[in-house]
Order: sequence, then structure tokens, then C-alpha cells
Amino acid sequence: MLIGELAERAGTSTRALRYYETHGLLSAARSANGYRVYDDADLRVVREIRTLLGIGFGLDDIRPFVDCLRAGHSSGDVCPDSVAVLRRKIAEVDAGIERMRQVRERLHGQLTVAIESRESTCSSRTC
Repeated sequence: MLIGELAERAGTSTRALRYYETHGLLSAARSANGYRVYDDADLRVVREIRTLLGIGFGLDDIRPFVDCLRAGHSSGDVCPDSVAVLRRKIAEVDAGIERMRQVRERLHGQLTVAIESRESTCSSRTC
């Protein structure tokens, strides 16, 4: 299939496909007239890339998943390097959740102080 068909079938743009190619995540054979030619394996790779980008992975994080697919595995997340990326991303998400929990606690504390301050001020006069 040509680049336009791959883009359509993968739900992306030809520009995105060229970008993935620039970063070494996608490679195309060339026809006699120089057109990029892709196959169903490339469609699987692009879908994997799009899924991982949608989750928040960067292009460097995606590389092990693509390599795993290209090695003939049915899924990009079964190879040791992919599993390592998944573990690292889970740790990053857990750390982010902890940071947000701490922010929530601080905000809740500020709100409690503000409400108590307002109530004590309003009890001595009309608010």
C-alpha cells in the first residue's frame, strides 16, 4: 500500500508517517517510481505507535515496542526492553499520582484554614 492508504487505514496523516520514518520507527520499501510502499506489518507498527503516543509515551519509549513487533512477536509489549519501559512508565505514573495526592492535601489544608478564618471573622460581624 502507498503512504496515503497506510495513513487512512491507520487513522493518521502522511506527515505523521514521514515523521515516524525520520525517527527510525517506520521504514518503507520504495517502488520503481520512488513511492513509499508499506505492508500490513507496517500498519501494525503504526497502530502500535499511535496507541503508545495516545497513552503518553515518547518516541524513544516506543522504539522497543516497534523493535519487538519487527522481531516477529504478535505484540510489542512482550520483549524484555518493552517490559522495562512499561515498568518505568508505571513508576513515573505512580510518582505523579503521589505528587498530586500531596498537592490535594495542601489545597485541602489551605481551604480548611480559609473557611475557619472566614467563619471566625464572620461570627464577629455580618458577612
